[in-house]
Amino acid sequence: MRARVTVLFSLAGLVLAAVLAVFTYSLARNQLSSQREDVAVQQAFINARLVRDLLRTNLLDRQAVIGQVRTDNDGFALYHFNTDGRWYSQSPTQFTQSDLPTALRDEVLAGGYGRQRYVVGGVTYLAVGVDVAEFDVQYFEVFPLAPLARSLRVVGGSLIVGSAVAALLAAAVGWSASRRLLRPLSRVATAASDLASGGLDTRLEPEQDPDLDRLVSSFNEMADAVQDRIEREARFASDVSHELRSPITALSAAVEVLDKRRDDLPERSQQALEVVINQVRRFDQMVLDLLELSRLEAGVDETHREAVVVPETVRRITARNGWSSVPFDASRRSEVPVLLDKRRLERIVVNLLDNANNHAGGPTRVAVEDGPLSTIRVAVEDSGPGVPPSERDRVFERFYRGTEARRAVGTGLGLAIVSEHASAMGGRAWVEDRRGGGARFVVSLPMVRA
Repeated sequence: MRARVTVLFSLAGLVLAAVLAVFTYSLARNQLSSQREDVAVQQAFINARLVRDLLRTNLLDRQAVIGQVRTDNDGFALYHFNTDGRWYSQSPTQFTQSDLPTALRDEVLAGGYGRQRYVVGGVTYLAVGVDVAEFDVQYFEVFPLAPLARSLRVVGGSLIVGSAVAALLAAAVGWSASRRLLRPLSRVATAASDLASGGLDTRLEPEQDPDLDRLVSSFNEMADAVQDRIEREARFASDVSHELRSPITALSAAVEVLDKRRDDLPERSQQALEVVINQVRRFDQMVLDLLELSRLEAGVDETHREAVVVPETVRRITARNGWSSVPFDASRRSEVPVLLDKRRLERIVVNLLDNANNHAGGPTRVAVEDGPLSTIRVAVEDSGPGVPPSERDRVFERFYRGTEARRAVGTGLGLAIVSEHASAMGGRAWVEDRRGGGARFVVSLPMVRA
């Protein structure tokens, strides 16, 4: 919008300056041309009177008379005697009566007065003719208009430069004005971005302008409503998960009792019992995961950083969860102690291992690698069907299941918990393709040396 306002101002300034320039140029051209013609006519009449006075004295011959006339540079003068039909020119070899426009020459020779513009050799001249009736003489003087053309070119060039400067000034004014006008909108956009990224307490300061203050009030009311709704939903999920713990615990205890007496049940009842046991355990794990997510989103789960050697810790976690046979790689630089939350790191690794086990037949490689910009990466690879590019961002959402995992076990919350724990430690999680097929889940964490 700022660019559009600036362009609009510059175009408006350019159009206005161009209109004023054209008007000014036309006015200046008419004024200068009229002034030049008036001066030329006045000078021609003065020189015509000079020729008359010189002829009265009868001291000079006729050719010498025209030599006494002073004309402009590149101009010339000549006169004609009707009595003998001869022409007398200041420079007979350069300017003769043939250099005069025919219409003007005929009009003045008939006893009149006239002036006319014409072009000779690409140069514009103004010719003025005066009849001196006392001696039946016709006086002609020609004035070059090249100086006038040069002056007009200077005026036109100045007006063009002025129009360009006016357009630039208008653009600067438009940029400054749009910046001032859009500054409140920029603050609204920044606040909206902060609100979208999780800053639910983001609010705008009141504005002095009534229209802008109305916008600020509407935004703050919207932010209050969003914050209230999100907090209510978070409290609802937390309360429901907490309330479900008691019945699930009772169900789990009852199922365990039935499981111990499995042999006393008919075969079909044993199959039904197996389904119930699996679903109760899955439900119990889902409630635990929901409670954990509620704590993470509410920010009540604090981060306790301590010195951790990441490869050693990840190797122990992998072995403790029954994946000691999975190939493990670690870079040399990752062997140094860094400040991390060991509990969060273990939760991340366990969830990634469980995800590979539930959806891809188990992990095929675990790696601790160096990342760019002082980061360390933990990666779990598998040889499963992989994750399509269109689903790679959504797999970290709660309860989302990809097209390849519709019938797989799990609560659908494991990767969401991984993303939340990584974010709590200043990192992030993503999934990419594995060389040779499969998926590669990566968590990048800041490498702060202990």
